[in-house]
Amino acid sequence: MQQIVIVGNGIAGITAARFIRKLSDHSITVISAETDHFFSRTALMYIYMGHMTYEHTKPYENGFWPKNRIDLVRDYVEKIDKASKKIALRSGKALSYDHLILATGSQSNTFGWPGQNLKGVQGLYSYQDLELMEANTENISRAVVLGGGLIGVEMAEMLHSRHIPVTYLIREKGFSSHFLPPEEANMVSREIRDHGIDLHEKRELAEILGDENGQVRGIITNDGAEIPCQFVGLTVGVHPNIDLAKASGLETDKGILVNQHFQTSHPDIYAVGDCAELKDPPEGRRPIEPIWYTGRIQGKTVAHNICGQPVAYDPGIWFNSAKFFDIEYQVYGDIKPKPEAGVRSLYWEDSAGKRSIRINYRGDDERVIGFNLMGIRYRQEVCEHWIKNNSGIRQVLENLGAANFDPEFFRQYEADIVAEFNRQNEGNPVTLKRKRGLFAGIFR
Repeated sequence: MQQIVIVGNGIAGITAARFIRKLSDHSITVISAETDHFFSRTALMYIYMGHMTYEHTKPYENGFWPKNRIDLVRDYVEKIDKASKKIALRSGKALSYDHLILATGSQSNTFGWPGQNLKGVQGLYSYQDLELMEANTENISRAVVLGGGLIGVEMAEMLHSRHIPVTYLIREKGFSSHFLPPEEANMVSREIRDHGIDLHEKRELAEILGDENGQVRGIITNDGAEIPCQFVGLTVGVHPNIDLAKASGLETDKGILVNQHFQTSHPDIYAVGDCAELKDPPEGRRPIEPIWYTGRIQGKTVAHNICGQPVAYDPGIWFNSAKFFDIEYQVYGDIKPKPEAGVRSLYWEDSAGKRSIRINYRGDDERVIGFNLMGIRYRQEVCEHWIKNNSGIRQVLENLGAANFDPEFFRQYEADIVAEFNRQNEGNPVTLKRKRGLFAGIFR
């Protein structure tokens, strides 16, 4: 029986623990200084908004861990001694390991703005950040949020739920235009404004102002405007938390460098999740992908490798989802802000500007490569099937109803996007099959 120690209790570390237990009788210890138990990080906003409690965000009951013989340690790792294969904890204790998994996650970005260390200025990543936000936003009259990403819009919604006026600065034209095409980016910008958020596009932070007590009192933008506020949310992305790895002499770049089996430069130490950077990522994928589902796959992959079942990382078809106030977002496959040469984009948007469907396909052989959905849900297994099997756009459109995930009594929009395709391709129309929501005939 080997001693497996996992540093970090996020989705990657906990998935590794669960699958190591499924595959072996090894001793498993999970160390985290953040919380006693694994929780859903994506649900932090709903605790603040009063929709959930912390207990609701824990996927497993407290008895799950002893039942599965997974020891949980609430502590901070100060040092890794690779020679003796021991780790030193802040409490003064030491643990031995045969295999060590680093799942240390991310840290919020800061860019050296004057005043960024004032009271009332913070990011949002950890449970401690949520507790700090509770304290920092008590009895305030205005907040500023900086950064056009998913955490930024979540923070704006959190503050809005407590009737705190929010000024939101993003440097791009259109929200998240670094990963959303222009039409979808503009849709989200409209949605943010429709909820009463004071959104400023193509505007950046220059300085954060403080009062005599070291508390934030306002900001100055890059065009010299002063905006009074008592809270500043810095949500300009995250970066891998590699401090422990660097101090331990592991090979790092932006993240902890790993091979396709998640081994670091030291063969008995692995890294997974937001902190890991693949030296040789799969084709079309980034070396670092700090999202929930890739963390889960990485945790499962490293468990198999540690338990003597070597397997290379395969993240599958790219997928992500989010919620921008009332607009749900899903992406499957290859959707870039601007299509590459040779890629066509079929786009439909409803008259209210609240829903859209985008299907990208190759111009030469018409095979579908990606779906982008706003306010409409499609079945992941159906979309992935079409992409993996190089299905043509006409076949996909004929069977588009099979992908629809919304309840049957909801209005369906497949006929609208088929009509848009036919408008663009006169003389060779597509006919939509009327068996909505059925899988029959598409998995051939």
